[in-house]
Amino acid sequence: EEAQENIGEDVSVKLFQYLERGITNGSHTVPAIGLPPVENAHRILHIHHNIPGVLSAINTALSKNNINILGQYLKTNDAIGYVVLDVDKKLSKQAVALLKEVKSTIKVRMLY
Repeated sequence: EEAQENIGEDVSVKLFQYLERGITNGSHTVPAIGLPPVENAHRILHIHHNIPGVLSAINTALSKNNINILGQYLKTNDAIGYVVLDVDKKLSKQAVALLKEVKSTIKVRMLY
């Protein structure tokens, strides 16, 4: 019973960390990444197939919308890439659409 409670608590903490900050430590589906808290920025989560050129395409899409990258965190495994971007302003619908159109994108999520 105590072990089940500990597992439940651990899962809850990890889910909260992902939903609130994009942290994936302990994940079995995307590369694990720990992130510092950030203020005065907007955080974007981008999950994609791990192929050459994706990070460049993401940066180009943001640049086309005059979005400045304040921080960028990338972790990959053989199949999946996970990049977290802290940017200077909230993305427009057009900017989000450009990120979703990046080749090999699996999921784009605006965190805050």
